[in-house]
Amino acid sequence: MAHTKSVGAAKNNRESESKRLGIKRSDGQMVDTGQIIVRQRGTKYLPGLNVKLGGDDTIFAMKTGKVKFKSAKKTRFDGSQRYATVVNVL
Repeated sequence: MAHTKSVGAAKNNRESESKRLGIKRSDGQMVDTGQIIVRQRGTKYLPGLNVKLGGDDTIFAMKTGKVKFKSAKKTRFDGSQRYATVVNVL
């Protein structure tokens, strides 16, 4: 007779795969057209010059150049303000 109950697989063996989010190119690094600079959920980093925002909020370069990060004050729709980092390619 078995010593443990037959209940199947353990309930805590599942873990979702990591999404590899974050900054991929740092300030001052050279990028080519189409290279990903930031992978994010939501808009913690905002797109600036020569940069576009993808459908999953990924920021990528539209031209070849150097990456520059700049802090900016943004006004929300309700009038409150927040600080956001703007990503540019110069």
